[in-house]
Amino acid sequence: MKLIIQIPCLNEEKNLPATIADLPKHIPDIDDIEYLVISDGSTDRTVEVARELGVHHIVELRTNHGLGKAFSIGIEKALALGADIVVNTDGDNQYNGADIGKLIEPILRNEADFVVGSRPIANHPEFGFFKKKLQQLGSWTLRYISGTHIRDAASGFRAYSRNTCLRLFVYSTFSHCMETLIGAGAIGLRVESVDISVNPKTRQSRLFRNIYQYIARSAWTILTMFVFHSPGHFFLIWASLFYAGALVLGLRFIYLVYIVPVPEPGRTYLPSLILLCILGVIGTLFLFFAIFGELLRSQRRISEENLYLIRRLRLDMKKNMATTSGVRDNGLG
Repeated sequence: MKLIIQIPCLNEEKNLPATIADLPKHIPDIDDIEYLVISDGSTDRTVEVARELGVHHIVELRTNHGLGKAFSIGIEKALALGADIVVNTDGDNQYNGADIGKLIEPILRNEADFVVGSRPIANHPEFGFFKKKLQQLGSWTLRYISGTHIRDAASGFRAYSRNTCLRLFVYSTFSHCMETLIGAGAIGLRVESVDISVNPKTRQSRLFRNIYQYIARSAWTILTMFVFHSPGHFFLIWASLFYAGALVLGLRFIYLVYIVPVPEPGRTYLPSLILLCILGVIGTLFLFFAIFGELLRSQRRISEENLYLIRRLRLDMKKNMATTSGVRDNGLG
């Protein structure tokens, strides 16, 4: 059983030594543990420090692609190296490396395909009241959209089985955290969470400049991924809202014209009827969008399933070679 711990990095020369030192060297039921650093356009000595620390595999991206893209490239590299389980952690040493054994345990017991490390949000000493509530609201929204029961949707401390890595596709460049949860729920993967501890903060987040930018980008990512993975559900919600408005106006018209004993003389209901028609037409358009979106989603699922089968076949053929090569890969990606 081979475990690869991947670490996407952007200018982490100061934090990388502590992050690597914190990672486990031995875990029960794991035969081989290797580290993979993905330098996402770093302009400092991140790559050189990784080499000095003896990191087994390094992928250097010449320009910054974003966390979502760096994560995907790391997953592809880990699969090519024969990983049976991939753990993703951050280069700023936010997460406690000693919890990796706990993180992969549900996968080793074949009880989960995808495990998220849940931080102690309610008692996190570095989260203010507003940030705690935002994290809890975001996690609740992701639970609703994805159909999972994850308590900390924003946590980047995650473990994936080999089959899960083959099945998940990340299209966002901002972050993989939300999209992979929505995608996993959409294809019926078993997603679990375990409680983890965190280390003291070493730096500010580089994903966003302030909390308002984080809210805007997270909300946009959730919205676009919801439409992408569940277009029928999304557009049916909007169709229902417009149909409900049309129904209320229709019932109001029937009540005022046919039920009220003495209608107001000379009163016209033409504006309400026009609005009723507009709401009905918009609702019907959203219904068509829902149907069309589901047809496109079905076609994309077929394409992704074919790609999954091709990737699995190709990696199965190369797995023995990658496992037995024993060559440290410090090449540039």
